[in-house]
Amino acid sequence: MKPPTLIDSHCHIVFRNFDDDLEEVAKRWRDAGVKALVHACVEPSEIPAIRSLADRFSELRYSVGVHPLDTNHWNEKTISILRTAALGDSRVVAIGELGLDLFRDSNLEEQLDVLRPQLDLAVELDLPVIIHCRDAAIPMLAELNQLQKTGRCPRGVMHCWGGTPEEMKSFLDLGFYISFSGTVTFPKAESTHACAQKVPQDRFLVETDCPFLSPAPKRGKRNEPANVSVVAARLAELRSQSLADVASSTTANARRLFNLP
Repeated sequence: MKPPTLIDSHCHIVFRNFDDDLEEVAKRWRDAGVKALVHACVEPSEIPAIRSLADRFSELRYSVGVHPLDTNHWNEKTISILRTAALGDSRVVAIGELGLDLFRDSNLEEQLDVLRPQLDLAVELDLPVIIHCRDAAIPMLAELNQLQKTGRCPRGVMHCWGGTPEEMKSFLDLGFYISFSGTVTFPKAESTHACAQKVPQDRFLVETDCPFLSPAPKRGKRNEPANVSVVAARLAELRSQSLADVASSTTANARRLFNLP
C-alpha cells in the first residue's frame, strides 16, 4: 500500500553522521512517502554545504539563519551574507532557524540582538521564519507582538513545539504555524500532547529535527527524515484522525507556508 505524502518541515542532514549512508537515508524517506524536506540552517558557514545537498536532492529546500545558541557566529557582515544567500537561490524558503533559548543559555540581550535583524530580513524578503523557542515564550511573544503593532511581524512556524496550550494560542493568534517533532511520541510530553489535540487543522506541521529527537521507540538513535511518518502517526492517534488526514493537512500547510512546489 502506497504511503501518504508527507513533508519533513525541519531537518539537519548536513551533519557529519549522515556522511556514510545518505543515499540509503534518502531511499528510506522516499519509501516512507516524504516528498519534500525543509533543511534548517544554524549558522552561515553551513550554507554552501546545504546548497550542495539541494543540488543533490531535488526535493530539498532550505533556510538561512543563525540559531540563538550560535550567537558567536554573528558579526556585522552576517545579515548581508544571509540576504545574499536568500536572494541568490530560489530554493531558500525561510529565514532561520532563529529565536530564543533560555534553557541552555541566559544571554537574552545578545540573543535578541541576533534575532531582531533576522526578523526584519524576513519581512524585507517576504519569507517566513523558523522559530526556535525554548523556555522563552514570554520574551518571544513580547518581541513578535511589538512587531505586529507596527505591521512588521513575519509569518512563520514555531519549530519543534514544546510549550503549553496557552502559549500556543498566543503564537496562533499572531498567525504562526505549530510544528511537532518526535517529542510528541514521548509518553511524558503531556503538554505537547494537549497542544497536538487542540491545534487547528490548517495550522500544524510535522518535522523530525533530525539527527536529534528520534521518536519513541527509537530514542537515543540517530533520527532521520523517514521518521516523520512516526510523528504523523502519533498525531493522528492524539487527534482521533486518520494518518491520511494528518498527512494531507500537514503537507498542504507546509506547502502553503514555505511556498513549496
